Amino acid sequence: MRNILGWTSLCFTAGLVGGLAGSVLLWMAGSYGWTAAMQVNLAPQWTLDWLFPRLIWGGVWGLLLVPRFLPRSVFWRGLCVSLALTLAQLLVAFPADPDKGLWGLGLGALTPVVVLVVNAVWGWVAALWLVLADDAPRGFSRLR
Repeated sequence: MRNILGWTSLCFTAGLVGGLAGSVLLWMAGSYGWTAAMQVNLAPQWTLDWLFPRLIWGGVWGLLLVPRFLPRSVFWRGLCVSLALTLAQLLVAFPADPDKGLWGLGLGALTPVVVLVVNAVWGWVAALWLVLADDAPRGFSRLR
C-alpha cells in the first residue's frame, strides 16, 4: 500500500481481524471454564450484541498501527499497540462500571492478566494481518 488512505483502511481491517481473534479467545476461555478456573468472572455469550462492538473498537484501536514503528518485528509491534488498549481497558473502561472497578479487580484478582493476554493476541494478529495483507513489493509495512 503506497497511499495513506489504503494504509489506514488496512490498519483498521487488521484491528478488526485482531478483535475477532481476541473475542474468540475470550469466548473460548469463558466457555471452557478457563477464566472460572482462574476465579475471573469473564464468560461472555457469543452474540452479535457482544461481538459487534468488539470488532468495531478493534478496528479503531488498529489505527494505532498507522505509524510505521518497529517495522521488522510483528511480535513487538503487536504487543506495544496492545498495551495501549490494555491500559485503556483497565484504567478507563473497567472503572467506569462500579462493579468492575479499577484494573477490573471486581471481576477477579487475575482479570488484568486475562485482559493482557487477550489484548496481546489482538495485537499480534493485527500486526500479522498487516504483514500478510500488504501488497508492496518489499513489504511496505515491514520495511518503512
